[in-house]
Amino acid sequence: MANKSRRDFMRNSMLGLAALPLGAGILSKTAFAQELPRLDPSSSNAQALNYVEDASEASDHPAYEEGERCDNCMFFNAETQGCQLFPENSVEPAGWCQSWTAQA
Repeated sequence: MANKSRRDFMRNSMLGLAALPLGAGILSKTAFAQELPRLDPSSSNAQALNYVEDASEASDHPAYEEGERCDNCMFFNAETQGCQLFPENSVEPAGWCQSWTAQA
């Protein structure tokens, strides 16, 4: 009987230890997501995708169509104002880049 409870204890301990990194990862993403620095339009990543902070500034770009903005793009995360294309930065909701894709 003592062996069974010892096995249960060991198994549950190992499962708990295995789950710790997962829980820490989820908590850290939530905690730090609000603190993304704003994307600098002059950075090489932003320039590669023709990112502008005001979508109206992109009106002369051949890929731009009226009404396209970061806040209605599938890559935009409204909660953090982040963009999947610029994972280390937040973007201006009224901005635009040439990778704009309509939300599903």
